[in-house]
Amino acid sequence: MESQPTTASDDEAPFVSLEAEIPEILYQGMKAFIGSNPAWDQYQVMSSALAQFLFQNGCSDRAVTERYLDDLFSRSQA
Repeated sequence: MESQPTTASDDEAPFVSLEAEIPEILYQGMKAFIGSNPAWDQYQVMSSALAQFLFQNGCSDRAVTERYLDDLFSRSQA
């Protein structure tokens, strides 16, 4: 897995570019989801999935919790 930091403006959170291999079935599922949910893109799906995984597995970082809860409530209304 490769990661490279990217620069962000002062009002944005910093981002890290991440490259990962996933099973094709997960890729197909993500592609189908994005196709039927235009408010989402692959970056939002991966970020949301990672926040959910970390939160549900005991990560107590406030930013992770906020991301998880924000996605849980704001995306469900879209």
